[in-house]
Amino acid sequence: MTKYNFEVTIEAHSEPEAVEKLKAASTLMQKLKPLEIKKLADVVKNDPIKTAFAKKALGL
Repeated sequence: MTKYNFEVTIEAHSEPEAVEKLKAASTLMQKLKPLEIKKLADVVKNDPIKTAFAKKALGL
């Protein structure tokens, strides 16, 4: 698979938090298909009930 480089800006309270977010996002990008990532982002952005349910299921 071809690798692409991008410059990104991440909102976080600290640099370690930003690094943690980027590592998590990278894992999601590696393990999920583009359509799955898109659907996940849409749910997080637009469906607070499903997001709350998912967080509860994850123990968050």
